[in-house]
Amino acid sequence: MIENTQNKIEEGKSIAIIAYLTLIGLIIAFVMNNDKKNSFSTYHIRQSLGLMCTGFALFMVNFIPYLGWILSLSATFVLVALWLMGLLNALNGKEQPIPVVGNLYNKWFANI
Repeated sequence: MIENTQNKIEEGKSIAIIAYLTLIGLIIAFVMNNDKKNSFSTYHIRQSLGLMCTGFALFMVNFIPYLGWILSLSATFVLVALWLMGLLNALNGKEQPIPVVGNLYNKWFANI
């Protein structure tokens, strides 16, 4: 059983890493994963999609003068740190949720 799980992680690792590399990488990972339906890569596609949606929301907040600019700038630094944690989890073969919002992303994007 452990060997089977380790094989799934190794098979899905490249797709999981690609998912964190820009919006185009996320789309490519989503298409590549539709053929195989690897649970490890699906998990990281959900995490990356959540980060992309959060980034888009921050982009929208940026249009609010002054307070939005401050909030967007500070939250962008946090978002980059969360992105780096997700990418490192994919590189290390871990299915660990991104702190604070990772469990929400899994719940919101459970249909993927």
